[in-house]
Amino acid sequence: MGDRWHIEVDRSLCIGSGMCAGAAPDGFRLDGARQAHPVGAEAEASEAVLEAAESCPVEAIAIRLVGSGQPVFPPDD
Repeated sequence: MGDRWHIEVDRSLCIGSGMCAGAAPDGFRLDGARQAHPVGAEAEASEAVLEAAESCPVEAIAIRLVGSGQPVFPPDD
């Protein structure tokens, strides 16, 4: 993909399902309160991280392009 992404988890929405950590274990972790957080605020674009965002049952994960801020997920409609 070649891009860098800024990854955020809205912890007020996160229900701790662990789907993100299962789909992208290098990209997401659950903390002691079973809340997800990205391993790093920025990461190389990856299919696994995108799949994790798409699989979140409450759409708590947002991905934007570093620099431009253009949304990757959820996409602007």
